[in-house]
Amino acid sequence: MGVKITGLGMHLPDKMLDNKYFESILDTSDQWITERTGIKIRYFSSKDEAASDLAYPACLEAIEKAKISKDDIELIIVTTVTPDYFFPTTACILQDKLGLKPTAAFDLLAGCTGFIYGAEIARNFIETRRYRTILVVSVEELSKILDINDRNTAVLFGDGAAAAIFQFVEDEKGILSSYISADGSKHQNLIMPAGGSKNPTSVDTVKEKLHYIKMDGKAVFRDAVSLMIKATKEALERADLKKEDIDLFIPHQANIRIIEAIAKYFEIDKEKVYITVDKYANISAATIPIALYDAQKNGKIKKGMKVLLTAFGAGFTFGAMVIEI
Repeated sequence: MGVKITGLGMHLPDKMLDNKYFESILDTSDQWITERTGIKIRYFSSKDEAASDLAYPACLEAIEKAKISKDDIELIIVTTVTPDYFFPTTACILQDKLGLKPTAAFDLLAGCTGFIYGAEIARNFIETRRYRTILVVSVEELSKILDINDRNTAVLFGDGAAAAIFQFVEDEKGILSSYISADGSKHQNLIMPAGGSKNPTSVDTVKEKLHYIKMDGKAVFRDAVSLMIKATKEALERADLKKEDIDLFIPHQANIRIIEAIAKYFEIDKEKVYITVDKYANISAATIPIALYDAQKNGKIKKGMKVLLTAFGAGFTFGAMVIEI
């Protein structure tokens, strides 16, 4: 018996931007971006395309693959830092788009660790028998909060959505362990400074570009590596597994150098590390489920395999999860 992902869905916006686009507007090059980040392309949503618009087709695919009715869904959790609005929640808007009956729905903000946080909440609701079927959606439109003239951040992020159906299953294990945590002492290192109650929107905040992502790259790199290592160790210990027991390792796809540093620490074979940063960039909360979907689609995941997910995000939040497919 266990809690398992029974259906996955994914959706990307139509607009694809390669590194040559940034060569034309910034003092950068394809070589510079590729060597330092591993990113080759990313997708940007259109001006009128909201987060819920990206999430909707991903949800439909996940529902179809899980072979369930929409009416089976008892809870919707949307993890995002770029909701349609501050309120109402994107989860409520998505509920309406999907034509679902009234049910519990809320948004969760945990940065790039959002999917693991959402999966952990879903797991606990299901294990306590409160719900049997939960839709977890991770969607981001980071292009809407990017300073396109800032070389340090403009090339790193993209947009996209993924959805997962979590259900209780009788004869399979599913989630073997999980670990989530946060360290708020360094929250200033990755932040959108204005728009909330701390710095309400004003003419000055707009002029000063405080509604865009601001990041201390070196500090984020250092903490991303150390905290994902910590989370991975905790998840392995809780599952009573060794690194050698893991068939596929899917870390947060923020930067190829971060991924390589974690893989090197654990001495994980390159063949076991799944990489999508080159073709999607960093899509914050949607990164992990998109990579999981991509691995499944490309035949890298087979039934019975043990997969380890680990992520790190603004807050700082961090976490890891071991699942048996």
